[in-house]
Amino acid sequence: MEEMPNNSSLSEFLLMAFADTRELQLLNFALFLGIYLAALLGNGLILSAIACHHRLHTPMYFFLLNLAVLDLGCISTTLPKAMANALWDTRDISYQGCIAQVFFLFFLFGSEYYLLSVMAYDRYVAICKPLHYGSLLGSRACAQMAAAAWGSGFLNAVLHTATTVSLPLCQGNAVDQFFCEIPHILKLSCSNTYLREVGVLVFSVSLCFGCFVFIVLSYVQIFRAVLRMPSEQGRHKAFSTCLPHLAVVSLFVSTAIFAYLKPPSISSPSLDLVFALLYSVVPPALNPLIYSMRNQELKNAVRKLFPYILLKHP
Repeated sequence: MEEMPNNSSLSEFLLMAFADTRELQLLNFALFLGIYLAALLGNGLILSAIACHHRLHTPMYFFLLNLAVLDLGCISTTLPKAMANALWDTRDISYQGCIAQVFFLFFLFGSEYYLLSVMAYDRYVAICKPLHYGSLLGSRACAQMAAAAWGSGFLNAVLHTATTVSLPLCQGNAVDQFFCEIPHILKLSCSNTYLREVGVLVFSVSLCFGCFVFIVLSYVQIFRAVLRMPSEQGRHKAFSTCLPHLAVVSLFVSTAIFAYLKPPSISSPSLDLVFALLYSVVPPALNPLIYSMRNQELKNAVRKLFPYILLKHP
């Protein structure tokens, strides 16, 4: 497609295809469908288990419920369009659809990262200040912290989306990714006009780095407190509640770092595709498994769901 003077004439973008042959496209569709259904099932079971069992109406599970909702939103922003394109052998996405992907990706992933910071604080208070847990993490405080995480993600998304929409695009309409991602849209912008968005990205990265430092410091205090515990059973219980959160944070941060901070020398369209798949699809699909693996209370609640479902739908 010939170069365009600005984005006012853009009606669609062309996303990167996973495969050239029809057989591989259908294989990709089947693989994505399996991952998407697994994510829907896993996160749906966690939502239902927490909602239906009063024993799980605690701050830790309230934040986990929010995380499951965000994970469902994250994977639903990218995979359905990728599946549709693979199934119908097309690459196009409308201009409005592309901007919507940019907004929801920043909103949901940003909110998830801020929520993981709040969850680190929850584990810190539970282990390092157990006597103050009820007062520091009451229902009102939990609702306010969750709302702050969602609100911060929303404001961050509005800022990035508004800046992206204002960029004049004059390098065609082919996005080298399977979804609309700001770094790849910036490649389509006219020279020097992308510096505004770069400034906004630097601000967001600084904010994320601050959250990362907070999470690390929280876990330094947590591990110091756990190692001082005289009871082996107490240490095991503390670790069993912290390790899933630590695994989710590590998965989320490591895949994002690989995607955005890898050396330019190893960058290629196919490698970018793999890394994007890792950070946008793998964490939402694996988080339910990670959280339920070592959590007997959650596993018991999920098991109790099945007789309840069978009774409701004979």
